[in-house]
Amino acid sequence: MYLVAIIDLYSRKVLSWRLSNTMDSYFCCECLNEAISFFGTPEIFNTDQGSQFTCSDFTELLKSFKIQISMDGKGRALDNVYIERLWRTLKYENIFLYDYETVKELRKGIDRFFKFYNAERFHQSLNYKVPDDIYFQRASSF
Repeated sequence: MYLVAIIDLYSRKVLSWRLSNTMDSYFCCECLNEAISFFGTPEIFNTDQGSQFTCSDFTELLKSFKIQISMDGKGRALDNVYIERLWRTLKYENIFLYDYETVKELRKGIDRFFKFYNAERFHQSLNYKVPDDIYFQRASSF
């Protein structure tokens, strides 16, 4: 299975996510559209150089919203540290513990985890606050 998530870098909030059994751009575009519809259009969007993000479907979608495209350099794992940390957290705090047997179970488990991650899980990097609090506090100041 392939998982894509869109996070707000400032708050670490997971804005949208999708799970797919194929590595294509469709589920990534769907995830981006959902994030934009719920949370607005970002100025900059950062990804790695995976084929699902460099294909014309995805890059043209970003361009249609006038979003500046930022891609990590090849071999630059630290450029993508925030999403990589999210993947590590998801694996160690959920996936490895529950050993899901079906896609339906996996999807429900990931959904529960991301809801917990956003609303209840304290983050040291956020002074022990939760992403929802940081995100909505910042959003209300604009």
